[in-house]
Amino acid sequence: MTQHKPKLSFWQIWNMSFGFLGIQFGFALQNANTSRIFETLGADTANLALYWLAAPLTGLIVQPIIGYYSDRTWHPTWGRRRPFFAIGALLAAIALCLMPNSPTLWMAVGVLWIMDASINISMEPFRAFVGDLLPPSQRTTGFAMQSFFIGIGAIVASFLPWIFKNWFDISNKAEAGIIPDSIQYSYYLGAFMLFITVMWTVFSTKEYPPTEAGEEKLRNREHRKIEDEEKFKSIFIRKGLIFVGSGAVISTIVFAFTLEKELYVLGIGLIIFGIVHTLAAYYIGQGKAYLGLVHIVKDFNTMPKTMLQLAYVQFFTWFALFAMWIYTTSAVTSHIFHSTDPTSQAYNDGADLVGNLFGVYNGIAAIAALFLPILAKYTSRRLTHFSALICGAIGLGSFYLVTDPVWLWLSMIGVGIAWASILSIPYAMLSGSLPAEKMGYYMGVFNFFIVIPQIIAGTLLGVMLTHLFHGQAIYILVSGGVSMGIAALLSLKVEDRDEVIIKNS
Repeated sequence: MTQHKPKLSFWQIWNMSFGFLGIQFGFALQNANTSRIFETLGADTANLALYWLAAPLTGLIVQPIIGYYSDRTWHPTWGRRRPFFAIGALLAAIALCLMPNSPTLWMAVGVLWIMDASINISMEPFRAFVGDLLPPSQRTTGFAMQSFFIGIGAIVASFLPWIFKNWFDISNKAEAGIIPDSIQYSYYLGAFMLFITVMWTVFSTKEYPPTEAGEEKLRNREHRKIEDEEKFKSIFIRKGLIFVGSGAVISTIVFAFTLEKELYVLGIGLIIFGIVHTLAAYYIGQGKAYLGLVHIVKDFNTMPKTMLQLAYVQFFTWFALFAMWIYTTSAVTSHIFHSTDPTSQAYNDGADLVGNLFGVYNGIAAIAALFLPILAKYTSRRLTHFSALICGAIGLGSFYLVTDPVWLWLSMIGVGIAWASILSIPYAMLSGSLPAEKMGYYMGVFNFFIVIPQIIAGTLLGVMLTHLFHGQAIYILVSGGVSMGIAALLSLKVEDRDEVIIKNS
């Protein structure tokens, strides 16, 4: 890729980010309604986190792979990232149409897996897109523009069930085991919006071609052999044994003491991670160090310092968010509307309110995203992110104090400010520390630190709900607030390499 990147106009940044409007339609419908669909199809509240694991596990697998291969893709007409945009959008649109028509719980879990994989195929290259096309001084603006469209898309999508019910008199209630019509129509419209907006970006944005040296590397995989092969072979073997052994110990303990089955996910995940390291070592020994798997594992173990620092911030941030997405419906319907019956009017009114609340925080995020680049320029990106996360921590914690649902709107203002920053500032700080030729891959690997806390949350939150909080989901949201507060403190320690460039731009 070219080294010098000219500044782009407002409308150029608008067009390259517009696809995120549709992507967030998909994610917002998923986040606000998946638990509702699962419970309608017979899911027990204590098992919701387990069923949700399909989503983060999919992201863990898909995003680094898509990032790696998008870095190594170039077509004279379609470019590097845009083919992935288009393919992911088509598959995601199909999955969105299937989700509200799932006849059984396990069918819905399977469709969630497909839907999340498809959305991730489109979404991951969008993150690298900003690093590809924008100079350092515009990257905060680029990611903030994505946050703006995420907010707009999410607020509309989150309100869709309420809109269909109150504006078009489409029922939000159905017989046991049947997804209400208002939910079905919302998913159909979401599928249309996702496909159309992503294709707008595909046809309205051009990419920089690779340099001659970069093009040669794309053609010749032998040039991608890693240095210090024996060193990394030894590292991979050692870490492989550690991960496999740790996973085996955890799985054995779960089996021996008949602990919750969700905990097997931690053990099995570590075993798989260890096997991947061992396999990479094997390929090095076979003289195949050029293979993609070897590079993926090697680059994971040599990530930039800024990326590692942000990993800790992301862990506690996304643990909090996953807790919110899974348990807000259960917390609000039980704590405020005093109902746990999905067929009751009180439960469905509470569930509709949650969809509206999710729309509110996304709407706040869309507005906040416009001001984040300004605040970051006159303070710092670290301080900006710290302040936003503190707002989110207060917002989540305040759910416990609310008895009148009207006040929940105020809680969501804090969450919305945090959400705007979460979707932009960490990526802006990260992009400045990454080599251009590995932008897509590292953006994909960065997703590990979004997915891993979600997997851990998926394995632990159900246990916490049952044994620690005695079935009261409201305490899960309070725990999320504490987790986001920890993330805020950790964000102050992140090294931002582009800070001087931003100050002088």
